[in-house]
Amino acid sequence: MSLAVIKFSSEECGICHKMSFYDKKVAEELGLEFIDVKMQDTAAYRKYRKILLTQYPDKSEMGWPTYIVCNSPEGEFEIVGEVKGGHPKGEFRSRLQQVLDSTTSEN
Repeated sequence: MSLAVIKFSSEECGICHKMSFYDKKVAEELGLEFIDVKMQDTAAYRKYRKILLTQYPDKSEMGWPTYIVCNSPEGEFEIVGEVKGGHPKGEFRSRLQQVLDSTTSEN
């Protein structure tokens, strides 16, 4: 199983920018691939839009930033969890770990 974290964020979002100092590092330390999708990057957004719209069909409930954890993001993806909004580094790590723990307990 190849799990990835896809970060959907905006270049104008201060919290998104603040999280960028550690979110990729934390994800990789937990063994996850990290994909950064800025909403202004039309090529990247188009590539991963289907995943975002599966979780948030009208985008109204998403947070800034939104991290979607999914299996096989390049193909027949399966969303396994998410972390929404900005968090301090330690809390972000534990929220991602909770998503991972819930996926292993289901298998």
